[in-house]
Amino acid sequence: MPRGLILKGVGGFYTVESSNGFYECKVRGIFRKKEITPLAGDFVNFTITDEDAKEGWIEEIETRRNFFIRPAVANVNQVAIVMTRVSPEPDFLLVDKLLIAAEQKNITPIIIINKMDLIDEKDISEVKSIYRNTGYQIIPMSKVGKRGYEELHEKLKGCRTVFAGQSGVGKSTILNNIIDSWVMETGAVSSKIQRGRHTTRHVQLLPLDNDGYVVDTPGFSTMALEDIEYDQLRFMYPEFQGLEGNCRFNGCSHLREPGCAVKDSLKSGGISSSRYEGYQILYEELKLQYDNRYK
Repeated sequence: MPRGLILKGVGGFYTVESSNGFYECKVRGIFRKKEITPLAGDFVNFTITDEDAKEGWIEEIETRRNFFIRPAVANVNQVAIVMTRVSPEPDFLLVDKLLIAAEQKNITPIIIINKMDLIDEKDISEVKSIYRNTGYQIIPMSKVGKRGYEELHEKLKGCRTVFAGQSGVGKSTILNNIIDSWVMETGAVSSKIQRGRHTTRHVQLLPLDNDGYVVDTPGFSTMALEDIEYDQLRFMYPEFQGLEGNCRFNGCSHLREPGCAVKDSLKSGGISSSRYEGYQILYEELKLQYDNRYK
């Protein structure tokens, strides 16, 4: 049975990319009975009903690595978090939420500082200092001179990437430049995908020229932390992980306990105050949600 990747779904028909081309597939009624909706990004097994017309039926949906509700996409393995230092002012708490969501869903995050033509180079150092010791890659970018685009192209290689960040930071501009430059231009892809600039209403994956895919949507600009308990939040901060074993108390929350290695690192400059303050805020938010849930 052929295996493929759903690129998009519209009106009950799903465009499936396989090693033998693109097929328009329907889904069996059993999926509706089980209340399972195929998503762009799903890996599926399908049967071919008409090879000449490239039509078939989706028979199985493989277990998802992860999925998002908005945008409705599955099996993302990279998120590009876009921010800028000017217009709009950066929302570092939102960036932290997006990074936490990536950690929780086992997705590799990269941070893009966009609109570099409008800001000073020192702003790169400031952002890098906030995310020091996290291991997250930071890419400065600008539409002027296409700064950073080749570096981004390399990061997109072999990945299924969705973009995220505040409204107004330039996600759509980056996405459109990617599509103009790197989306595969074969006739088969063009006829099946039918992507119109600024007109996409359905989430779809666009195949790139480097075995990568981008999710053709401006992504998401808000994020609610889901399925994370307050006492698990500390595990979503990579810069905390090498310090946990040095805290005086097992299960240290890194807030009020004496002998906390994380707070010691904060004092010595190993952890940024912005990240730690965000951790405090999110911990209290999640703790309040927990308390209200179990009143």
